[in-house]
Amino acid sequence: MPRIRRLIKWTALLGLLVVCLGVAGVGVLYWLIAPRLPDVHTLRTIELQVPMSVYDSEGRMIAQFGETRRYPVSIEEVPAQVRQAFIAIEDARFYEHPGIDWRGITRAVWLLATTDGRRVPGGSTITQQVARQFFLSPEYSYTRKATEIFLALKMERELSKDEILELYLNKSFFGNRAYGIAAAAEFYYGKSLDELTLDEAATLASIPKFPSSGNPIVNPQRALIRRNYVLHRMHEVGFIDQTTLSIAQALPITARPHEPPVEIEAPYVAEMVRQAMTERFGADVLNAGYQVHTTIDGDAQEAANLALRESLFDYDRRHGYRGPEAQWEIEDASDIETLAARLRGIPVLGTLQPGLVLESSAGSATVLMRDGAQVEIPLQNLGWARPYIDANRRGAAPQRASDVMAPGDVVRVRPPTEEIEGWRLAQIPAVQGAFVGLDSESGALRALVGGFSFGANKFNRATQAQRPPGSSFKPFVYAAAFERGFHPASIVLDAPVVFVDRAGNEWRPQNDNRTFAGPMRLRNALVTSRNLVSVRLLDAIGVNYAHRYILNFGFRPQSIPENLSMSLGTAALSPMEVATGYAPFVNGGYLVEPWFIERVVDRDGTVVEEANPALACARCPERGGRNGAAPTAIDGFDLGPAPSAAPAEERPESDDLALANGEAGRVLAEQAIDPRTAFLINSMLRDVVRRGTGRGALVLGREDLGGKTGSTNEHRDAWFAGFGDSLVGVAWVGMDDFSTLGAGEFGARAALPIWNGFMGAALEDVAEREFEPPEGVTTAWINPESGWLVPAGTPGAISEFFKSEDLNRMQVRDPAEEQRATQQEAFEIF
Repeated sequence: MPRIRRLIKWTALLGLLVVCLGVAGVGVLYWLIAPRLPDVHTLRTIELQVPMSVYDSEGRMIAQFGETRRYPVSIEEVPAQVRQAFIAIEDARFYEHPGIDWRGITRAVWLLATTDGRRVPGGSTITQQVARQFFLSPEYSYTRKATEIFLALKMERELSKDEILELYLNKSFFGNRAYGIAAAAEFYYGKSLDELTLDEAATLASIPKFPSSGNPIVNPQRALIRRNYVLHRMHEVGFIDQTTLSIAQALPITARPHEPPVEIEAPYVAEMVRQAMTERFGADVLNAGYQVHTTIDGDAQEAANLALRESLFDYDRRHGYRGPEAQWEIEDASDIETLAARLRGIPVLGTLQPGLVLESSAGSATVLMRDGAQVEIPLQNLGWARPYIDANRRGAAPQRASDVMAPGDVVRVRPPTEEIEGWRLAQIPAVQGAFVGLDSESGALRALVGGFSFGANKFNRATQAQRPPGSSFKPFVYAAAFERGFHPASIVLDAPVVFVDRAGNEWRPQNDNRTFAGPMRLRNALVTSRNLVSVRLLDAIGVNYAHRYILNFGFRPQSIPENLSMSLGTAALSPMEVATGYAPFVNGGYLVEPWFIERVVDRDGTVVEEANPALACARCPERGGRNGAAPTAIDGFDLGPAPSAAPAEERPESDDLALANGEAGRVLAEQAIDPRTAFLINSMLRDVVRRGTGRGALVLGREDLGGKTGSTNEHRDAWFAGFGDSLVGVAWVGMDDFSTLGAGEFGARAALPIWNGFMGAALEDVAEREFEPPEGVTTAWINPESGWLVPAGTPGAISEFFKSEDLNRMQVRDPAEEQRATQQEAFEIF
């Protein structure tokens, strides 16, 4: 017995010594590690990576940017069954232990001692996982594990259980770039947290263990097994009963990808926002949770998208079929799934879906789609597909479907519409286009399309392309002339002219139709887009003066050629620049700057930036007597610009125009041109639509529309720039490589339909606007042939607008003097 007592005594002493040494070891370890533990209070203010979201003016989603999908939620927003699913599988005693679970640690130590593996499962509580996620590296070492334990104990002392669980649910990775439970619910089920069913919650809880290899999209079989285990654990810990368990485990896995719900398609705008936000807030802005609200009118943007695509499709059909995108060898036409899977590797572009021709006969062709469906394309939907030869020639019309489509062809098809029955053969247009819609009062961007498909080509032709605007540039030349004493009734000769430079080189400008109309009023010359009249007009007022004056419309000096070719639109301008230049013709003569970010809101809902653009606001009381003021000096053809049309380098800064007696904080845009000149050009552009090259816009049935077509040499560019109400719209169509569009592809045919599509939607519920003459503009009766003043009531006389000083000058001249002046001004400029 004494020996047994001594053995027990020494065993007890040895055990006590081991415990003391263990406690001492833990104490030393804590003494070494504790000073290096981070401040866990920072977890209360930590900012998780949240994507930047972009919205239209009504809050509809345009795009999301960022490396992660994450929508942080408070613990109160997480339903009980979602929390229970995670607790059951990750840490059943979460609300009981002090941050570490001794049972789990003991189990892990035992496994480590009794197995050969260096890494063993178990032992980590949710608190420890949060400590690891936020503060520690992923390395596996005893030092890191000890640090994790001490950090978890510290977190439990300073944070509540709910705060820790909230951090865990928002931080955890769920695969497919989804971080946090809210983003996971949206991606896998397209639902908010409160819409999740029990089986869906259990599926999400099963993912963090194997987020990449075990998520329900990559490996649904593994996810099913894991989900059912989560449900089993929920039953074991008492969260659900047996009946609920059985029902939930019997359900299939229904998860599938749900990308962020983009409601408005404006990828070129989204990219502009991304670049602007990066410049303003730095490279990390995409993960800082900003919400960017743009000026985009979503409905008008969608109309512009549709109009541009349909116009490019129409152009493409006019010029013939270029053949299939590829030709595949089909070894087994019955292996539909393999062929469909191969098709899924080809992206959908707009409404153009890829398809594989399986059969082709006289009356139709059978096409396999990406989803495995098979559609028929009848011969009547192939009539346009005459073989493309070049921009001006096509082959014969197909007589059989097999003349166009052969088995193995990879083609593009479009689905049926209300207007057209059946599927249609299509092709990715070789032609490109762009559109810009601006509010002329503020410069706010309402719609922008930079090309046929952002996915296929990210080059933004609306802002980056530098193309000659052709005749759509003529209004700027006419405006310069109206500051030199010309007016809409001035007579200028439309006839051949030759210019010879100092080197002896000849330039013989031509009209598009190679015809000449002789002497004609400037109003008619713009309506019918007579090139030779524009050339003579520019020569009369002087190239240097015109160049200096036209810069008032916001153009870059280097983009405008300082020679007579300027009159024919040989400048290099983007559609955005042309739209900016047209705005003064609509808003009373004021230069507005394009902008597209209305406000920026941070993750906490605080507005960190809000736009305050300079406004035209011609009738604002702050304008005083400036609007409509006539020039103080009148001197025939030596008239300089009105005081309001100072050269660009002499303009006052916009901030100097903010006046205290108006609306608080309102900034007024600077004057670009005389408001009377703006009105006269506006009036003539409305005539272009009523009876000129822009009359295709009459389909909109409005009286407040105006605009100008534009085409360039060899039909390389087609434009339409115009306005409706206070909106300015500019459409461009052309080839990226500057090759020809083909004979007859003028602005009225290729570009105007895009403009019509936008304006029709943007102005659908907008009352027509009356353009009232500003002070200093009056009307008088003229002879339409000579442009001379005639008494009211004279047979055949028409009414015309004049600046007051121009009318006064005409009234003091007799007809003979007027004729001699007209001849000198308009004819003798060779």
